[in-house]
Amino acid sequence: MTETDTQPPADAAARRAVQPVICYPTQTLPQPDLVLYKGARATATKVGETVVPPRQAQCFDVSAGQFFRISCPEGSQVGDFNLHSAHDPAEHFFSGKSRALHGAHLSTGDRLWSRLPALRPLATIVADTLDWYGIDAFGGGVHDVIGTRCDPYTHALLSGGDQYHHCCHSNLTRSLAERLGLSRAAAEPLVHDVLNVFMCTGFTRDTGQYFMKASPARQGDYLEFFAEVDVIGNLSACPGGDCGAIHSSDVAQCHPLLVEFFAPAPGSLDSWQPPAVNAYDGSHGP
Repeated sequence: MTETDTQPPADAAARRAVQPVICYPTQTLPQPDLVLYKGARATATKVGETVVPPRQAQCFDVSAGQFFRISCPEGSQVGDFNLHSAHDPAEHFFSGKSRALHGAHLSTGDRLWSRLPALRPLATIVADTLDWYGIDAFGGGVHDVIGTRCDPYTHALLSGGDQYHHCCHSNLTRSLAERLGLSRAAAEPLVHDVLNVFMCTGFTRDTGQYFMKASPARQGDYLEFFAEVDVIGNLSACPGGDCGAIHSSDVAQCHPLLVEFFAPAPGSLDSWQPPAVNAYDGSHGP
């Protein structure tokens, strides 16, 4: 390639001005019945809770048709969230497809889709006290599906080999191994890209780099879900705290996260059915 080949063409401005096309138009995407869910939630009673300690992770189980809420009980705290089918943990949250269908940041009405081949909603977001935030002047939003999770491999790469074990990836690995009765080596491949609950992120306009900024979450803020199938949740209270300065750290101020579970009254979901697995036949052509 010559220097001339790398110069902008004469019609560079026109090429940049081409209008974008949405990759996955969602007009035919099955929509959640939020009115039904809201009515069922109004009848629900609390049936339990789990506290996730700072810089640790905790698994929890939710039955299909129940609600669960992740909140900040003491102060602003980011959580890295994995979600699995309780009957087949290999069917887990597919953050990339959820991002492609709903956008880079999730909120009320968006769904957590499972990986191929099932590709069905594992849970639906039914309430978000941070849905007022929108997209800020830096291009940042809350509850992202663009970051992968802090992990000890990237930490070792960027630190020259330092060993740090409270990265969210390691936290999630330890908690899932305990929940499934597996070795950490066997559980680790099931840990997957996350929903970054309460995290405020985006991409810089000049370099396109992934950025984070202090979470706007306040004490008491929450994100609430409806479990579409029986699920195992796995939540890490990120060692970056509110991720306003650093992650994978023992010095950032961190808080616990609270997960609460709510069961609706009998009969309030009579018209609801758990979603079936994807209709594609899996033949992949002749």
